[in-house]
Amino acid sequence: MDDPAPRPDIDPERFFEVDLRVGRISDVRPFPEARRPAYQLVVDFGPAVGTLETSAQVTNYRPEELLGRSVVGAINLGVRRVAGFRSQFLVLGAVETDGAVRLLRPDGDPAPGTPIA
Repeated sequence: MDDPAPRPDIDPERFFEVDLRVGRISDVRPFPEARRPAYQLVVDFGPAVGTLETSAQVTNYRPEELLGRSVVGAINLGVRRVAGFRSQFLVLGAVETDGAVRLLRPDGDPAPGTPIA
């Protein structure tokens, strides 16, 4: 993947409408129906949000590397259908030039559900 050009400026209010939270991966399932290699992740976002599921192209990680890992998720973008699966949030990661996704995680050990500022 080439280094993409910066996107156009947006109104900061639009950015601050995105609900970013800390989550902890509680289950990783294979997703053979996906067009591109992916896992189905089950992530605990704490008592106020609960558990949400997503499809993620993060097969550069082994499932055991993902279990228990803290991640950052955008939880209010709506539900998307991915090969018949209800993907309920977007897990955030840095996309390297080879297409590998390196998941973002918070510093320290904030509790699941902690908002990202």
